[in-house]
Amino acid sequence: MSNADVTEVALRAREASYALAQATRATKDLALLAMAEELIESGDSILAANGEDVTRAEESGTAPNIIDRLRLDGSRLEAMAQGLRDVAGLPDPVGEVLSGSTLANGLELRQVRVPFGVVGMIYEARPNVTADAAGICLKSGNAVLLRGSSSARSSNAAIVAALRSAVVRAGLPADVVQLVPGDTHDSVKSLMRARGLVDVLIPRGGAGLIRSVVEESTVPVIETGVGNCHVYVDRSADLDKALAIVLNSKTHRSSVCNAAESLLVHQEVAGLFLPRVVEALQAAGVTVHGDESFADFDGVVAVTPEDHAAEFLSLDISARVVDSIDEAIAHIRTFSSGHTDAIVAEDLSATRQFTASVDSAAVMVNASTRFTDGGEFGFGAEIGISTQKLHARGPMGLPAMTSSKYVVTGDGHVR
Repeated sequence: MSNADVTEVALRAREASYALAQATRATKDLALLAMAEELIESGDSILAANGEDVTRAEESGTAPNIIDRLRLDGSRLEAMAQGLRDVAGLPDPVGEVLSGSTLANGLELRQVRVPFGVVGMIYEARPNVTADAAGICLKSGNAVLLRGSSSARSSNAAIVAALRSAVVRAGLPADVVQLVPGDTHDSVKSLMRARGLVDVLIPRGGAGLIRSVVEESTVPVIETGVGNCHVYVDRSADLDKALAIVLNSKTHRSSVCNAAESLLVHQEVAGLFLPRVVEALQAAGVTVHGDESFADFDGVVAVTPEDHAAEFLSLDISARVVDSIDEAIAHIRTFSSGHTDAIVAEDLSATRQFTASVDSAAVMVNASTRFTDGGEFGFGAEIGISTQKLHARGPMGLPAMTSSKYVVTGDGHVR
């Protein structure tokens, strides 16, 4: 795979983006609904292609949690289609007036939302990202270049074929959605160096992938982060609520970035809560990596500093008893990835201190970490969860996929 091949698809995306930027909301929504319909109609071929990917992954000894992220079934395919329908129902951000005024000299000044132009996505394993990214980029007026992992190449090819067919039926250029050719890192590197053709890159995946894109890319990057998410059970917590929140945060779907990886428990409630939470977690198949306070429980393994920093993406959780909320916050500041951290507490002063002091993209109060999600926040299908602080932070929906420009209207004004 040569750099020229990647340049060629980027040039086609750039050309397609000009047509997409002028498309009306009606046309874009028609395309999104057609994309959803085509996913379902092409379901057999998509699932067959996904079966090829899953078989290769199993034969190569891929970890079960990664296979879970890779696998599609009828319900997951329908969720992908519903995500596209949901995006069609959301307001179109393009053209929204962010601010406006008339200057003293009579010039009319408006700041309006505009598309980036061409968005590159570099992501691992999860083929649902292919449809989510295509849908959000299309609605926000951006052509998208999709570079999924080689482990999902058959799935992604089948999904993109369906999406391209649908957008053409809706009257848009097929090249508003494209796969970046190639299975090696060379094609990824070419995409990262396509400055001037690609306006922004968004990596989604493990820490190694994200770090590589951030450090090596000459194209601007919106950094999505890994999820070492914490649940802190305060001394004022309702322990029934706490148990439900810990279990949901950890076990609802352990292989995703908003699953809890770390548990902190205030020492004043540890005597009552630890037996309950260890029993419940172990019953759900979770291995607890605990400090000395957990040492007396059968099946608990000794926690290490590496465990505290880990994004397990599996049925594992690090656990520690803390002396105070200040110690919990200090621990989170040391080990959190800045994605999502939660407190379970009935004391209003404790929740205020926690939300003010924990600097993460999302802070949950008496709620599961699993709610950090574009769909759950009402944004429609998300393109990623940003843990950086510039431009976008947290789940990135449609507005996060736009920039802005100033439109200045005069009547023969000269300076």
